Amino acid sequence: MLQIRHLTIRHKKDYRILLEDFNLNINPGDKCALIGEEGNGKSTLLKLIFAPESAENYVEYEGEIVTMGEQFGYLPQELPQNLQESTIYEYLTESGSLYDKSPNELAQLCAKIGFPVERLYSDELLGVLSGGEKIKVQLIRLLIESPTTLLLDEPSNDLDIETLVWLENFICGSDIPVLYISHDETLLERTANMIVHIEQLKRKTTPRCTVVHTTYQNYITNRSLMFEKQEQEAKNERREYDRQQEKFRRIQQKVEHQQNVVSRQNPHAGALLKKTMHRVKAYEARFEKAFENMTEHPEYEEAMFTKFGIRASVPNGKIVLDFTLDTLCKPGHDGTQKSGILARNIRLFVQGAAHICITGKNGCGKTTLMRMLSENLLQRTDIRAAYMPQNYEEFLNLEQTPVEFLSDGSKESISLMRTYLGSMKFTADEMMHPMRELSGGQKAKVMLLYLDTSGCDVLLLDEPTRNFSPLSTPVIRQLLASYQGAIISVSHDRKYISEVCDTVYELTPEGLVKRNL
Repeated sequence: MLQIRHLTIRHKKDYRILLEDFNLNINPGDKCALIGEEGNGKSTLLKLIFAPESAENYVEYEGEIVTMGEQFGYLPQELPQNLQESTIYEYLTESGSLYDKSPNELAQLCAKIGFPVERLYSDELLGVLSGGEKIKVQLIRLLIESPTTLLLDEPSNDLDIETLVWLENFICGSDIPVLYISHDETLLERTANMIVHIEQLKRKTTPRCTVVHTTYQNYITNRSLMFEKQEQEAKNERREYDRQQEKFRRIQQKVEHQQNVVSRQNPHAGALLKKTMHRVKAYEARFEKAFENMTEHPEYEEAMFTKFGIRASVPNGKIVLDFTLDTLCKPGHDGTQKSGILARNIRLFVQGAAHICITGKNGCGKTTLMRMLSENLLQRTDIRAAYMPQNYEEFLNLEQTPVEFLSDGSKESISLMRTYLGSMKFTADEMMHPMRELSGGQKAKVMLLYLDTSGCDVLLLDEPTRNFSPLSTPVIRQLLASYQGAIISVSHDRKYISEVCDTVYELTPEGLVKRNL
């Protein structure tokens, strides 16, 4: 059993408290989803549970994390850089557990995950695998090590839809507890029976953590209803308070007027009016005391806000892309096309403000294709295109701050970008942090602002929702659905596909095949 007692976590750099006096018990059968906005400390909490030293360079903490001999299986949000040069076989044999499984057990596990068993013994470098393939290899290693508790940081990132369904079934059927972070709302809705919601209120100065044993959908629904009820009660009480205050004001004015008129001519009546005023004052004091504990307006962490793409526009008849490719080959470690054909006879025609999504199995070449499409579109002069890669580090300078990256250095530009970042819920300190210190979701927000401020009318998006919180992704979907330019994207996010895209293609060995939404 995993127990956390009175845990407080504080950033070393800006002393911001992420968690305060936090308590949690994880028991067998618990499928506990960690949710919250980007940068609120979800990944940090998993790191502290698994290996406290991995987070001690940027946070300090106090309290107890009681593991009682648990063997954790930990899936990090990103595969560590030092493992990118390892082969699949080297990575899987590092712990020695690979040899504890029979060939039949390994074959069954790989079949469930959708990863060819023969590749377990290959000399393919982890660094050249697709994002989804990296997740699958890491999951295989975790499961052959027979952990007693799973700690999964974004296990659904980059997985194809078939493997997402497997992951949902695996989490639901797991006999061991699972503590996980996910931005996939569909996966959360189908798997979680316990919610830990980490929030930062009052401009990220006050932490709040809610622990509830319920499903994700029930939590979101009940939370919304609770806030609506609290907001209505707060409004009603303040309305009543204002009404009573106005009543007291009128009575006092009336009595004061009578005192001024009557007291000089009739001392006895004046004395009675004075007593009346004392009674009014006493009643008002009791009233004020009764309203000291009025219902407060609900406090909650709002999702980010931005007016995305309001300048974009593509005429209906405009040919955005007419792309053909005879063969799509596997990329080498240096990013160039190598031998090994992934798909043939690719044709993609995009006209007007179409919203296109490309899906397909992990490793089928979607990201490789997106890179080629971006090279084609970014050099065009008749349209303005911008590219959001799956790996933000391909584009971001991690030593720059968000303000430095987004602004042109002028005073006006810096001020404007700080305003935009504020609308994305960045604090003043976070705006000046090097981007290597930001969470994946915060980097995604910087990328989104870059796309918006670029004034582009064509977006190329590789897994655009993968790092946004489940509370922010509805905002992202709404923004992109209303975008007046063209979108060419890769995604396995089922809600994104249904709400944003009007055309879906599956990348197969025979090329792009149109699928029903």
